[in-house]
Amino acid sequence: MTALQEAPAEKANASPPPQRKNRFRRDRSLLLMVIPAVVLLVVFNYVPMFGTATAFQNYSIYAGFLHSPWVGLETFRMLFSDPLFWHSLENTLVLSLVQLVFYFPIPIALAMLLHSVLNTKIRTFVQSVVYLPHFFSWVLAVTIFQQMLGGAGALNQFLRGHGLATWDIMTNPDTFKILITSQVVWKEAGWGIIVFLAALAAIDQQLYEAAAADGAGRWRRMWHITLPGIRGVIVLMLVLRLGNVLTVGFEQLLIQRDAVGREAAEVLDTYAYYYGVVNANFSLGAAASLFKGVFSLVLILAANKIAHLMGEDGLYRR
Repeated sequence: MTALQEAPAEKANASPPPQRKNRFRRDRSLLLMVIPAVVLLVVFNYVPMFGTATAFQNYSIYAGFLHSPWVGLETFRMLFSDPLFWHSLENTLVLSLVQLVFYFPIPIALAMLLHSVLNTKIRTFVQSVVYLPHFFSWVLAVTIFQQMLGGAGALNQFLRGHGLATWDIMTNPDTFKILITSQVVWKEAGWGIIVFLAALAAIDQQLYEAAAADGAGRWRRMWHITLPGIRGVIVLMLVLRLGNVLTVGFEQLLIQRDAVGREAAEVLDTYAYYYGVVNANFSLGAAASLFKGVFSLVLILAANKIAHLMGEDGLYRR
């Protein structure tokens, strides 16, 4: 009797196994695979953050980081008094809003459409086709649009052949925002469906069978099962999208800036490049980039708070 009572007591007093060590041993192969990505993240994302200190200096490439004089907030006063900065910020916000309205829903719709295709071969073929443009560089993507919609492109050749007036869409500032959004949709929509396809695959198929047995049609099943099933992922991607609202494609706009003019294509990234790097005013470029980072942080925290109020986890749980 006493021995039986002492055994559970000794078991209760025994120290718990080293959970962290066990997890490391279990996941060591995955951790080794992650190391290169972590190194790249630290070298190219976190180490350059120390360079934002030049936003508070009258930085000289010859004096260096340690010997350039500190000027406090003077660079930000110059930045906020520059009309070109406010114009680039306005362009950035408008482009982001257009892409949010016209681009963000498309990967969701494509994922739901592909998920409804029962034939595996057809689904695989369509996925491969819509994924492919993601791997093209922006130089190649813009070149393809130029060959299709440019002054000597296929569209204008067709119009000339039928005696109609030509329309060079690639150099029209009035339609530039729609053009940029169309390029993003063509290039990135297929890649954007990956997360939503994974979320759709996690929905219990028995829910669809039960709804169909109760007489629910395709649209009612989509509205009452599919959309609620991926709502958390949609909110998460929307929060991430709002965090990148001031990033609208530096390379894409840089390539086409001269064709449509600065008024239509100048955004914060190109402003920081031309007036910071090209003009060797590195402090101004750093100040513009720091403003962009702080503004994006505020947006993503606000969007995450709204996600919590909607009952979703967002980027992290409350």
